[in-house]
Amino acid sequence: MEILSKIDHAVLKPEMTDKDLKRECEIAKKYGVASVCVKPCHVKKAVKLLDGSNVKVSTVIGFPHGAVTTACKVKEAKQAIKNGATELDMVINIGKILSAKLLYIANEIRKVVDVAHKHDVIVKIILETALLDKAQIVQVCRIASGAHADYVKTSTGFNGRGASLEDISLMKASVCGRTKIKASGGIKTFEDAYKFIQAGCDRIGTSSTEVIAEKQK
Repeated sequence: MEILSKIDHAVLKPEMTDKDLKRECEIAKKYGVASVCVKPCHVKKAVKLLDGSNVKVSTVIGFPHGAVTTACKVKEAKQAIKNGATELDMVINIGKILSAKLLYIANEIRKVVDVAHKHDVIVKIILETALLDKAQIVQVCRIASGAHADYVKTSTGFNGRGASLEDISLMKASVCGRTKIKASGGIKTFEDAYKFIQAGCDRIGTSSTEVIAEKQK
């Protein structure tokens, strides 16, 4: 099973420097991952570092807590696209879903998706499954699918536990094949990645690409 081409190589730790970014982009090119997911401030530099490769540049919106306003997320998306990002991973407003403000969530997702899709940019919606119950996970997945988001994603890796196979099963059932699935958070070994791909994930978010690649060999 090919795993490396499904990896979004994460370069999101707050202490990551420009030098770290250069090193991580070299790793991404070496192993032929799907994308490098970088902080918004690193998008332009990552685009230059990956020029000539097939590795895409993705970035995060409303990261890591999802608490900025919808207008801020839209502006972040526009700036990221202008800087060269071709994939956006947006954190939902977790407090709003916990408050059952479903129209707010739907409007937020739709506005970012509309901006992105005008430029053929992919949108992945981060649920933060560790903070939601099963019913809320189903609700967000259905809303995201209805708003034509390209992926639903488990977590940021910065809030509580990471992805679980139970999450993936529930998310997959909720989108009924209309939206792809990305697992992220706590995936650090080849065995972990393999299990999530087997469970139906189309992408894996991890910073442990080298470890996974060496085991795949």
